[in-house]
Amino acid sequence: MTLWWAIVAVCLGCYALKLAGLAAPRRVLDHPAMRRFAELVPVALLAALIAVQMFTEQGRPAFDPARTAGLAAAVVALLLRAPFLVSLPAAAVVTALARMFLG
Repeated sequence: MTLWWAIVAVCLGCYALKLAGLAAPRRVLDHPAMRRFAELVPVALLAALIAVQMFTEQGRPAFDPARTAGLAAAVVALLLRAPFLVSLPAAAVVTALARMFLG
């Protein structure tokens, strides 16, 4: 399966889930397991996206020290309860500095 077929399949699946959520009875949506699922899936998807962007390049596994330093800076900023709009520039600045000094 090529990448584009996988993207199309995921898009169709997301659309089907959205449609199912709109068509589902209220009692199904209020079930504790469904609520827990709805809380955790976005976090898991975001974590997977970050992992793919951090540790792959052109579809192959790769390690970039500058990107890793930027991610670490964002994590530290968020652990210090900095707002997202502070964490993002902090990560960008640290990444840029790492690229400048690491070559």
